[in-house]
Amino acid sequence: MALPEWMQDDPRLCHVHHRPACDGVPADWPEWVGPQLREAAARLGIERPWSHQVAAAEAAFAGSHVALATPTASGKTLAYLLPVLAATLEGRLAHQHLPVPGPLRADPGRSRLAPAGNQRVFLDEAPHTALYLAPTKALAHDQWRSCRELELPGFRVSTLDGDSDEPERRFARDFACYVLTNPDMLHRSVLPNHARFARLLGNLRYVVVDEAHRYRGIFGAQVSAVLRRLRRLARHYGADPVFITSSATMADPAGHLIALTGVDQAVAVETDGSRRPALDFCLWQPAEDAHAEAAELMARLIGDGRQTLTFTTSRVQAELVALRAQKLVTDPGSVASYRAGYLAGDRRALERALADGSLRGVASTDALELGVDIAGMDAVISCGFPGTLASLWQQAGRAGRDGRDALAVLVAKPEPLDAYLCTHPELVFDRPVERTVLHPWLPAVLGPHLAAAAQELPLTEADTVWFGPTTVRLAERLAADGVLRRRAAGWYWTRPERAVDAIDLRSLGAGSVDIVDAGTGRVIGQVDPNAADRTVHTGAIYLHQGEQWLVTDYDSEARSALVTPCSDPFFTQAVGVSDLRVLTDERQWRLPGAVVHLGAVELSSQVTGYLRRDEVTGKVWDSTPLESPVRSLQTRAVWWTLDDSALTATGIDPKALPGAAHAAEHAAIGLLPAFAPCDRWDIGGLSTALHPDTGRPTIFVHEGQPGGAGFSERAFDAISDWLAATLDQLRDCPCEAGCPRCVVSPKCGNGNQPLDKQAAITLLAVALGVAQPATTAA
Repeated sequence: MALPEWMQDDPRLCHVHHRPACDGVPADWPEWVGPQLREAAARLGIERPWSHQVAAAEAAFAGSHVALATPTASGKTLAYLLPVLAATLEGRLAHQHLPVPGPLRADPGRSRLAPAGNQRVFLDEAPHTALYLAPTKALAHDQWRSCRELELPGFRVSTLDGDSDEPERRFARDFACYVLTNPDMLHRSVLPNHARFARLLGNLRYVVVDEAHRYRGIFGAQVSAVLRRLRRLARHYGADPVFITSSATMADPAGHLIALTGVDQAVAVETDGSRRPALDFCLWQPAEDAHAEAAELMARLIGDGRQTLTFTTSRVQAELVALRAQKLVTDPGSVASYRAGYLAGDRRALERALADGSLRGVASTDALELGVDIAGMDAVISCGFPGTLASLWQQAGRAGRDGRDALAVLVAKPEPLDAYLCTHPELVFDRPVERTVLHPWLPAVLGPHLAAAAQELPLTEADTVWFGPTTVRLAERLAADGVLRRRAAGWYWTRPERAVDAIDLRSLGAGSVDIVDAGTGRVIGQVDPNAADRTVHTGAIYLHQGEQWLVTDYDSEARSALVTPCSDPFFTQAVGVSDLRVLTDERQWRLPGAVVHLGAVELSSQVTGYLRRDEVTGKVWDSTPLESPVRSLQTRAVWWTLDDSALTATGIDPKALPGAAHAAEHAAIGLLPAFAPCDRWDIGGLSTALHPDTGRPTIFVHEGQPGGAGFSERAFDAISDWLAATLDQLRDCPCEAGCPRCVVSPKCGNGNQPLDKQAAITLLAVALGVAQPATTAA
């Protein structure tokens, strides 16, 4: 077993799941894989491929779109590289690339294409090309290293991202046959300049979409629109590429590929044929602070000689866990933090140190959750449930990648869902991962991309084949708003600016906020503008690579925050106010003592101040007011209103209703990720004893992204099970008045006031029509 002896009898260890090792199922190389590729694989120690690698490669080579979903470290890279290498290095194809009806525009520089039928084609006018898309730069650079290790002369591989200099960009555009990039670069640089990339697009045979499970919600809808624009332009230049999606953890991978790209059908490869090491997966219930105990566990595992990766759910905690662990190990330099927002040079140095083993411990956000090759990891600690089972198993899969037995530990944070999972381990180990929520037709997302598509090529009614049935209606709306101009041949972009510059794939905003060292003018990091009011307001503490910085000035319009070094032992937490207005009430469902609603809402929020908290104890030092603008967004929500008669019958004190609703809201939000494929930070809530739009006590749970991402619909459909689990968690929690494991929220803008746990139990029991026990758990 990988479980250390010193953990086995610890009372904080509440469950151990053992997955035995398994032998792999090898298969013969496909006959179309040439000796050059087989020899390259042999140099890397691969004598025969695994069965799932062959299944995926054969399907893609034959022209089918392929959704590959097998566990981390199962060798997915080789599965999609085989057809990519066959095409780009040896000119081997066995499928027709123009199944989409419609005229093909002449292009004398385009390569000759295959006739219909399943036959091998050798290109003799121009080389085939392929694209690799990753959600992070780090993953694309790791793919580049994997390709270089093959040592294949003539395999021209290039990265193309925001860190690429001009010679690298020129090589990718004019010479590379396999271009490794990300959706943001494709969106902002390649597609708007498609004429310069005609060689790449006109000979495009494969598009690999790695870590496909990350493309969900608003981000997924944005990337879906980019991929449809890519397919449209590739077709314009004479190509119709095969898509291969890769993910370690996903339900219905073929359905997700179809929704993401708009293709008609796809083949799913889900049966893992690789050899797997044994895994001990533990649930750990801390006695005190979860992050402090995660740091202690990491330090002790490092002391045992195990290279350990600790995942946290926030940038601040990644820094703090690393700092704590550094104080507990003999070599503080062997422990570091890693997160989004670091500059390119810092990220690359950390990745190299992980790969060569000089870093023995790393505390990271989910920036290292993806497939970066860190094959020496022995143990993974997840400090807090990461929001979805898919992410949890993705994190656990980072251990044991070199064949040694692996250890994974979920350290429960003092939050409702973590506490619930510790008492219901079957929800972690006996349940399939969640379906990925993706709605590619969201008007707020698709509309701007149609404008971008019109600037790339005039938009016509025939483009519904790429952008779906709402294309014409949205184009007409854009024309009515003056964004596009309607002419006889279609819709045109007539403005001088670039349409893509108004689209941020990561949100519905644009541009990052730069964190600038006031002393030197150096940009030390970046933060999403949607989070800037709360994280880099004047007076906030900003952590970067273990160093504390005090924000001395925040300019939201200039998108910059000036910082100076700071060593005070505190961190900051923003507080604020919010309001919510119901826009549409689309669906209702009757519970015994409540009515559940689903619809669109408008949320207004404002950061009104911040708390300074002790770095060690979390105790509040003081409170400082702030003057920040009111931010508004329209999104989706599920809410339930309590029946007056049922509440009256319980005899609940009307003065307790605000605290009851607030506590029930917090607990329900905390448990929703067990029933919908969202994480804790995707959603928010508002509760009131009397809401003006409903006229009753009401609890809202809303999505955090403009337009919503589909989580509310899943919550509405699961309302009975969701609220029943919430009631169980409140009853089972041993505290009397409420604690972080049940109703106290780490992100409450009202400072967790008021909260009434016992009244919340009564309120939920009323809604569900559940009889109250004579006494509630204390």
